[in-house]
Amino acid sequence: MSAQRAFLFLFCLLLWVIPVWGQSSDSLTTEHIAVAEDIFGLEFTAAERDSMLETLRQRQQAYKRLRNFPIANSTPPALIFNPLPAGMQTPDMADSIHFSDPGTVRMPANEPDLAFYTVTELAALLRSRQITSVHLTQFFLDRLRKYGPELECVITLTDSLALAQARRADEEIAAGTYRGLLHGIPYGAKDLLAVRGYKTTWGAAPYRDQVIESDATVIKKLEQAGAVLVAKLTLGALAWGDVWYGGKTRNPWDREQGSSGSSAGSAAATAAGLVPFAIGTETWGSIISPSTRCGVTGLRPTFGRVSRAGAMALSWSMDKIGPIARSVDDCAIVFDAIRGSDGIDQSVIDWPLRWTPDQDISTIRVGYLKSAFEKDYANKENDLRTLETLRSLGVELIAIELPEFPVYPLSFILSAEAAAAFDELTRSNRDDLLVRQIKNAWPNVFRAARFIPAVEYIQANRIRYELIQAMQAVFEKVDVYVAPSFGGDNLLRTNLTGHPAVVIPNGFNEKGSPTSISFIGNLFDEGTVMAVARAVQNATRFHRQHPPGFE
Repeated sequence: MSAQRAFLFLFCLLLWVIPVWGQSSDSLTTEHIAVAEDIFGLEFTAAERDSMLETLRQRQQAYKRLRNFPIANSTPPALIFNPLPAGMQTPDMADSIHFSDPGTVRMPANEPDLAFYTVTELAALLRSRQITSVHLTQFFLDRLRKYGPELECVITLTDSLALAQARRADEEIAAGTYRGLLHGIPYGAKDLLAVRGYKTTWGAAPYRDQVIESDATVIKKLEQAGAVLVAKLTLGALAWGDVWYGGKTRNPWDREQGSSGSSAGSAAATAAGLVPFAIGTETWGSIISPSTRCGVTGLRPTFGRVSRAGAMALSWSMDKIGPIARSVDDCAIVFDAIRGSDGIDQSVIDWPLRWTPDQDISTIRVGYLKSAFEKDYANKENDLRTLETLRSLGVELIAIELPEFPVYPLSFILSAEAAAAFDELTRSNRDDLLVRQIKNAWPNVFRAARFIPAVEYIQANRIRYELIQAMQAVFEKVDVYVAPSFGGDNLLRTNLTGHPAVVIPNGFNEKGSPTSISFIGNLFDEGTVMAVARAVQNATRFHRQHPPGFE
């Protein structure tokens, strides 16, 4: 590149990436347009550049005016993503929900063992009044204080709120008012969910003192179910990775290793028995990945199942909220409590839930990604054993392949939406306060996203529409399919299409760290995908193992 063109390139960057203060729009020339063509992979004639120059000058002034209009992160775009393929209608049927019976549950002889009881087991102890919610809440608060600093998984303990909620739960249970299986159960929430009276930091230094004086819908729904919030847990800054402004969240199985992200604290705290369950979010693997690393169970619901109101927005068309817990049964209990519309998040669709945990999965059409399992990759042996477990449960596995699509090129949809969500952070240069400043981190991604043309963003979403239709054809052949958790483009693909997924531990690698397998279900059919995952989980029992050193 010549010195002149290099100069024009840099000048064009200034015009497109940051607002131009005190500068006339007349400074934009056809030479700038020519440089921009190189960036966007376009080619115009000299006459075409000359014709568009005045329009671009006017647009530049319009952009400056729009940037002066404050937009909160909580303000969604007017365009709402709909994952439903053409012709798919909400079924006219009622919910049908049956939770598993844990049988007779007794207090352990060694009280620290409570740390690894499931929600259903703790609920049985609370309902039979073998333990109080206050006692259980204090138990988990003590564990969070003891192990939280070591794992770097806690941002804020919510002691006063938790104990008030626990006392209320005890009073209600004693009076014969039982709200359900979450009544009196402590839990943690990823610190991108707003809680009145407490900081909501988003894991990022620019927001470490931010207080949002309202409760996220998920927090409200859990309070209505009687659950007790004990902690706001770490996330990688602005929901990327496991590095936050206070450190790096650790994997309880290997404290030299990060817990992966971005629901880093939610997975680590659950795995270490610091909370019975936690709330995470996923845009592109943020439930699946830390659940894998920490050896816990995660449910990524269908896009549009759970309201994101009061949650930090990263990608309005891809963000999803779901539970991270010890078992599929626990995920089902929490999911039932948080699903449903709230009149705020307009993407939510009220779809009936049918959940029968002891369903005979031999009647379910289960597919597997044949070519993905045939490749050489880490943890392949554990994944193949999962397929054998399914066969032993009477499942006739159906070999399938996913339709060919340019999935990874569509990933800039996330970059564009994230850059819009944090536009003010970029333009104010406060993105310099984020801990991670490498090429593969938010500050650089946000800046580069300013060069994604609006036309390309729309075109990508049109291809995404075709991908949704093609994926529906897959679910005409199977009800659920099993996949390596990180094989091929499946993780990004199903986050783009909005399909639900369940991830469960399926063994350990040669270093003693957990591995996982993923089950993908049809849109809004969490009940079926959970039934298959649960059957495998109960047959293998890896979810009953927990990391040493947290007894």
